[in-house]
Amino acid sequence: MDGPSLDLSVPRHIHIVAIGGAGMSGIATLLAQSGHIVTGSDAVDSPTLARLADLGVAVWVGHDPDRVAALDPLDAVGISSAVGDDDPEVLAALRRGVPVLRRTALLPALAAREPLLSVAGTHGKTTTTSLLVAALRGAGEDPSFLTGAPVAALGGVSAAWRRGRHLVLEADESDGSFLSAPRVGAIVTNVEPDHLEFWGGWDELRSGFRQFLSGTDGPRVVCADDPVAADLAAPLGAVTYGTAEGADHRVADLVLGADGSRFTLVGTARAGRYSGSGGGGVSVELPLPGRHNALDAAAALALVDELGLDVTAAAAALADFGGVARRFERKGTAAGVTVVDDYAHLPTEVRAALAAGASGGYERVVAVFQPHRYSRTQALWEEFGACFGDADLLVLTDIYPAGEEPRPGVTGRLLVDSTLAADPGRSLLWAPTLDDVVEQLVDVLAPGDLLMTVGAGDVTTVGPRVLERLTQERR
Repeated sequence: MDGPSLDLSVPRHIHIVAIGGAGMSGIATLLAQSGHIVTGSDAVDSPTLARLADLGVAVWVGHDPDRVAALDPLDAVGISSAVGDDDPEVLAALRRGVPVLRRTALLPALAAREPLLSVAGTHGKTTTTSLLVAALRGAGEDPSFLTGAPVAALGGVSAAWRRGRHLVLEADESDGSFLSAPRVGAIVTNVEPDHLEFWGGWDELRSGFRQFLSGTDGPRVVCADDPVAADLAAPLGAVTYGTAEGADHRVADLVLGADGSRFTLVGTARAGRYSGSGGGGVSVELPLPGRHNALDAAAALALVDELGLDVTAAAAALADFGGVARRFERKGTAAGVTVVDDYAHLPTEVRAALAAGASGGYERVVAVFQPHRYSRTQALWEEFGACFGDADLLVLTDIYPAGEEPRPGVTGRLLVDSTLAADPGRSLLWAPTLDDVVEQLVDVLAPGDLLMTVGAGDVTTVGPRVLERLTQERR
């Protein structure tokens, strides 16, 4: 299916199936902005298609094999891992002898244009990738980038092809594509069990991350606070960052607040040059709350330093970082209630997001959590029970399937059981549908509360609905 490699050093015509998805729309953006002709199709219309059209990408809604058959010339068809081999447009391309390339082939083709810096990890990838781009800009670089979500600090887009050296990539382990493109620098934020249905097991996933690090031809930066990542890094000579005492790039004097954090990044003798800092620590002020975001910033700055760039200037640039969509994203305030939305959907992520909320000095943290996928819920429901400690009131809803078929006995009530088993006195509401969630929240929210909607599914729609109801009903 992946055919010969694609040479992007000359103009090409690439058609992309399912172009509206987060990953493929970003690739389409990079291709179009770097001078290639791009066409694409998607099953549904969306604002993403309109943005691509503004870049000169010819897009249509629905599958139309006749249009693909008529494209001339056509050098390749790109597809995501979600597109099957029996897709009508894929079949039309194959009948013509046109190579059909998945992300695992497209990413190396893009990386051949500019040296690649990859950010991997179970969580924190999007934020760390975005912070790395911002830090590189502060240090005088102008890198191209491809992230998993729109980033306000990067112009509200998830991808852009720029004139500077380096392509910064949010590297996806879910389908193994993070191994496909050669790298001159890499970050691993953490390693936890996820996407085991693809990898086949926990040992195989760890082996994949080990291969990711060992196959990087340049600086390898790994979080010392994560035991699995640190264990993988030790025999490979990777440099480390974190609050751990032995970290090469150590986060010291960390102060957390409602609107962000500040800390000093201290380099050991093994760390890079700390150019511009006189060899001492670098002061960092970050307008993102939470210890996890401070660690993500440290990762970005550590790699900047390992590349020999001005880490002091890079750190100064992070003071104006505007955040990432659905990563502790403030949605508004109504009737004294502040609403924040967060994409966290794994236990460690949820714990970190709620801790960030709890650091803000609100009267209460009211958290709504929507489990994501039956497979993930079945694997982690017991672990989820202990991750809601910073929520004063927890609302649990049913599972967002994300395309999966239901599994017998697997519902959101499993998290109700595990949460109450971990803390029998927990203030908890069960609201199986999002309509139920909105109705219960409007009844219980009070001035001074922080409402956090948490999860990777459509729970993100709850916050705006609650804000509208509070505005209408509590004037």
